[in-house]
Amino acid sequence: MAGKRLDQALARLLPQYSRSRLQAWIKGGQAQINGVEVQDARKKLRGDEILTILPLPDPDEKSLSSAPEDIALDIRFADADLFVLNKPAGLVVHPGNGNWRGTLMNALLHHDPALAAIPRSGIVHRLDKETSGLMAVARTLTAQTSLVRQLQARSVRREYLAVALGEVARDGVIDAPIGRHCQARTRMAVRKDNAGKPAVTRYQVVRRYRGATLLACQLETGRTHQIRVHMAHLGHPLLGDPLYGRRRATPPGAPTFSRQALHALRLTLRHPVSGENMTWEAPPPEDMTNLLAALAALG
Repeated sequence: MAGKRLDQALARLLPQYSRSRLQAWIKGGQAQINGVEVQDARKKLRGDEILTILPLPDPDEKSLSSAPEDIALDIRFADADLFVLNKPAGLVVHPGNGNWRGTLMNALLHHDPALAAIPRSGIVHRLDKETSGLMAVARTLTAQTSLVRQLQARSVRREYLAVALGEVARDGVIDAPIGRHCQARTRMAVRKDNAGKPAVTRYQVVRRYRGATLLACQLETGRTHQIRVHMAHLGHPLLGDPLYGRRRATPPGAPTFSRQALHALRLTLRHPVSGENMTWEAPPPEDMTNLLAALAALG
C-alpha cells in the first residue's frame, strides 16, 4: 500500500464498503492512521501503518445501545441507593461509536431494569475501557444528584495503582489543564490555552523497579484519560499504554502488557442517603499482579 492514498488503500482492504462510504467516514473523523485521526482521504501512505476505521452505526444498531444484556458484574456493595462494582479491563462503560453493545450500561440494565429511569443508567463517573477497578453507580435520582455533587465538590476520593515507565524520582503533584488534542480527537493533551480544563493528579512512589515505577495516584479532578495524560506529560507514560506511551515498551526482561497498567484500587465517598463515609478496595486483577511479580523478579 506504500504510496497509495488513504481512501484507495481502504477500498482495497475493505471491499465490502463503497468508496463513497469510506470517504464519508474519513471526512467524518472515523479514520485513524497509527491511532491518529486523519480526515484527508488523499493522505499518502508510507507502508506498515495501522489503519483503523470506526464506522458510523446503522440506526438499528444504535437503537439497541440501551438493551439489557446478561453480562457478569463483580458487585462489591449494593443497597437500595447505590452499587459499587469492580469493572474488569476490556469492558466499555458507555455505548458509543464501535461499541453499541456489550457495555457496562447494558449489563447494569439487565441486573437492575429500574436503572432505565435514571439518566445514564446511574453511571456518574467512568473508567477507560482497558482500566480496571472500582466504580459507583446510583440507583435513584436522589443518589445520583448526591454523587454528582460530591464529584463536583471533589470530595470523592479515587485512588489508583499505576505502573509508569522509567524510574520516577519522587512523589509529586501534576497541576496541568487537560483538553482535547488539537489534531487527534481520540486523544487528550495538556493544554495551556482556553481549551484546557483544570486537572490535578497527586502521585506517590510505592516501589521502584528496574525501568519502571509502581505509583499510587489520587485524582482531585476527573478529566478524560487524566492519569495517562499527566504521566506521559511528566515523561513517564504508563506501561502498555497504546495511546500516550509505547504499546510494547517494557523494561528489559519484563513481559509485554496488553493494556495501560492502571487499576482503580480504592474508592471513598459519602453515602448519598445515610451520609456515612464509606470506603471500598479491590485488589489489582491477575494480569497486573503477574506484571508486578515479573518486575520484582528483575530486581
